[in-house]
Amino acid sequence: MANIALPSPPKLSIPKLGALARSPILGLAAAGLLFALALVALVNLLGPMGQSGLVVRLPLMPGLRAAPMGWREALKPGAGHIYRDVIRLSERPLSPGAAGGWSAPVALPAAFAGGPLVQAPLAGFFAPGPGGPLPIIAQDGRTPAQVYARPFKPNGRPKVALVIGGLGLNARATRQAIETLRPEITLSFVVYAEGLQGWIDMARAHGHEVLLETPMEPVDYPDNDPGPYTLMADGQPPETVKKLEWILSRATGYFGLTNYLGSRFLASDPAYGAFASSVKGRGLAFVDDGSAARRGGGMDRATAERVIDDKLSGAAIDQQLMALEGGALQRGQALGSGFAYPVTLEKVAQWANQVETRGYQLAPASALTSRK
Repeated sequence: MANIALPSPPKLSIPKLGALARSPILGLAAAGLLFALALVALVNLLGPMGQSGLVVRLPLMPGLRAAPMGWREALKPGAGHIYRDVIRLSERPLSPGAAGGWSAPVALPAAFAGGPLVQAPLAGFFAPGPGGPLPIIAQDGRTPAQVYARPFKPNGRPKVALVIGGLGLNARATRQAIETLRPEITLSFVVYAEGLQGWIDMARAHGHEVLLETPMEPVDYPDNDPGPYTLMADGQPPETVKKLEWILSRATGYFGLTNYLGSRFLASDPAYGAFASSVKGRGLAFVDDGSAARRGGGMDRATAERVIDDKLSGAAIDQQLMALEGGALQRGQALGSGFAYPVTLEKVAQWANQVETRGYQLAPASALTSRK
C-alpha cells in the first residue's frame, strides 16, 4: 500500500484561529483531509491495488472457527497455505440431499495397495444424525467397517498392527502422526477435538484408516471424567444410544470405534450390550485397548494385546515393539496400541520403516478384526 503524505499544517497563533475557522479555504482543506483519510481506510480494508485487482480482506465466517487449534504454531515457515487448507477441511460442508439427508457423489473404489483413501462420506453409507451424518449399513449389505477400512492384502507373513490414539487435541502431535507414520498405522481421534472432520480427512488423504474414540466410564469416575458424553455403566439403553449417536455424528470416514477409558462401563453386561447392539446395527467395528478382551457382540472386533508406551522411555517402547513382533510370530498376528507422545511417534516411525525387513507384514488394525 502506498503511503499518502499529507502536508504539515502551518503553526497558528491563538488570535488567528477564529478568523481561519470562518475561512472558505480552510473548509476546503478540511474536506480534502477527510477524503484522504477515508481513502487510506478503504485501501486498508480492500488491500493494495495491483494488476489482479482488489483483494477483499474479510473476517472468517463463524462456521470456520472449528479449525484445529494450534495449527499456526505447528506450521513450518512459508507454509501458510496449509492453514487455509485445514480451515477449509475442518468445516467441509456436507450438502443436504433431496430427501433431507446428505449427498456425497463419490463412487466406491476398488481395493488398492496404497495411496490416499477415498474422501468420506460415501453415498449409501450414512443417514442424517443429530450433528452430522450417521453411519449405516448399505442396501447391498456392505458396512462402513468394510468401506472405510484401509484395503489390505495379506502376503502370508505374520501381521503386526498398531493403533496410535489421543489425536486431534494437539496440532503438532497430530500432524506428526499423520505425516510421518506409515499409512498402515491406524490413527484414533478424540471425539471432542475441534476440527475433527478436517483431521480425519487429512489422515485418510495420507492413507491412514481412522477410529473414533468413545469416552466410557472408568472405575474412578468422576475423579477421572472423560467428558459430558461419557457412556455410563448405569445408564439406561436409550441414554447410551443417544450419547453414542452424538459421538458418531461428530465426523465421518471412520471404520470403527475404540474405547477411551471405560474400565467400569466395559465390565457392565447391560451397558456393553446396549453399546454393542448399536455399533453392530450401524456396521462398525470395535477395537479396544485390551480392556474388553473377552467381549464380543456380533460385530467386527479386535483387542490390543499390549500398550507399547506404558513406560515413557525409548528403550521400553522398543522392547514392547519387539514383544509385539514375538506375539505375531507365535499367533500369526498381533495388535498393539499407543498414545501420541513425541517419543512414541518417533519410535513407531522408526520401527514401522524396518519391521518388514525382519519378515513381518505391517497391517492396518482393521485387517486383524474378526466377527465375534
